Amino acid sequence: MAWISIGIMLLLVALLARPTGMYVYKAFNGEQTRLDKWFGPLERVIYRLGGISPKQQTWKTYAASVVISNGMMTLLVYLVFRLQAYLPLNPSGIANMEPRLAFNTAISFMANTNLQHYSGESGLSYLAQMIAIVFMMFVSPATALAVVIAMMRGLAGKPLGNFFVDLTRSITRILLPIAFVSALVFVALGVPQTLEPTAVAQTLQGGEQSIARGPMASFLAIKELGNNGGGFMGANSAHPFENPGALSNMLQMLLMLLITTSLPFVYGKMVGNAKQGRVLFVSMAVLFIVMLSTSLTAEYSGNPALNALGADSGQGSMEGKETRLGVAQTALYSVVTTASETGAVNGMHDSLTPIGGMVPLVNMMLNTVFGGVGAGFMNVLLYAMVAVFLSGLMVGRTPEFLGKKLEGKEMMLIAVTLLVHPVLILVPSAIALFVYPETVSNPGFHGLTQVLYEFTSAAANNGSGFEGLGDNTPFWNISTGLVMYLGRYISVITLLAVVGSLAAKRKVPETTGTFRTDTGLFAVVFLGTALIVGALTFFPSLVLGPIAEQLTLKP
Repeated sequence: MAWISIGIMLLLVALLARPTGMYVYKAFNGEQTRLDKWFGPLERVIYRLGGISPKQQTWKTYAASVVISNGMMTLLVYLVFRLQAYLPLNPSGIANMEPRLAFNTAISFMANTNLQHYSGESGLSYLAQMIAIVFMMFVSPATALAVVIAMMRGLAGKPLGNFFVDLTRSITRILLPIAFVSALVFVALGVPQTLEPTAVAQTLQGGEQSIARGPMASFLAIKELGNNGGGFMGANSAHPFENPGALSNMLQMLLMLLITTSLPFVYGKMVGNAKQGRVLFVSMAVLFIVMLSTSLTAEYSGNPALNALGADSGQGSMEGKETRLGVAQTALYSVVTTASETGAVNGMHDSLTPIGGMVPLVNMMLNTVFGGVGAGFMNVLLYAMVAVFLSGLMVGRTPEFLGKKLEGKEMMLIAVTLLVHPVLILVPSAIALFVYPETVSNPGFHGLTQVLYEFTSAAANNGSGFEGLGDNTPFWNISTGLVMYLGRYISVITLLAVVGSLAAKRKVPETTGTFRTDTGLFAVVFLGTALIVGALTFFPSLVLGPIAEQLTLKP
């Protein structure tokens, strides 16, 4: 039954990807749809109130609009966290958030990371959850979606558009309506949606138990759809309130992959070559299947050390997993949440087998296995350009991508973008291990993996973690806050600069020597480029972490 449910989920994702992509394309391309009569008046009101002019922006003004607007939003939600004790809708009397934790949390949700160094139900008031967190859960993925659409337009030789118009359309036409319907479905499936305070129940032993609740269904819908991942409850989707059963579990995974799997089809339509989009979709799907197969094999094989002692591993490794979900759904969820850079969890990643835990780590290191809303496909386009450049060097031709020559300026910006990701992971990890070893809560290979996972999750804007790490400390709050911010905005600026540079160039005619990017050969080169670059960068750290830990479990 577990395998059937996995097959159904993957089939639904594949069936929904292209129709969703066509809708997203129409929403940003200004084409008329049946929903215009609903969204049009709302958007005009927003433009009027916000003083938004739909004039075209250059890549510099587009990037500046992203960074400045996001910075102001971060400051506003930081103030909400710091003042929540004095604000309304705080029936449980939760105190103000500590300054460094508020700094980390504000950046985390603005960067679409949702790394949580606090427990949701006891760390934030209802107002902070709804006004600050849910607000960020809309504008953060909307920002990334707007940027990747601007990149597609630039690569297609069109004007980049206007960030504030794209941001508004991302929310009104895509995130808000889908999240609204999904929230109603989650309520029907048993997810709470209430403003009542924490319930107090009498236990069978005669004691009292406090049961946290709140507006979870609306929170959960955008959490998954926007690839946010932060939990209303500290246990995230391992908590039965956030994830009551098999249907809610499947719906959450579908929402995580819905937009991100549609973007290759948006890209193919935008550049006028649908086959290019299909090639990239299939390439990412191959990576996903490889990761999923590895995870399922590792988790169903159990723990070798326990197997040697005669423990029954027929059901796989059940450590850290919900018995109502089982090994297959937990392994699948761990791959989906890191392939889509969501960060939600329905089990404890810290308790996965070493190889099972390495799979989500590799997903985040590559950041191209579909990836988060917008941000992941930006990395896909980055690796596509690198693949074209390397192919051009091998045959002695000036590389061309979509009819534009890739030259020194573009490759320098691409190289900077490629280097930022490993630097933000490996350098802070080394500092944590050698300068602040007291911050590492586990010894040996597993402790190294925990540190590596925390910074990889922050740099990839994922947000999941190996929860055995005691991360609510000044060091972790400040260091991961900086990593999340730089990991988010450096790549946005550099990749917009690449697109701006290419857009200014004259298109060269395609010849028989042009390396086509809509063929199976390009898919192989693209996959090889992503894997080789990732392996060369991160393989030594993986050997010292999860691989070494797996070897120590051998009897």
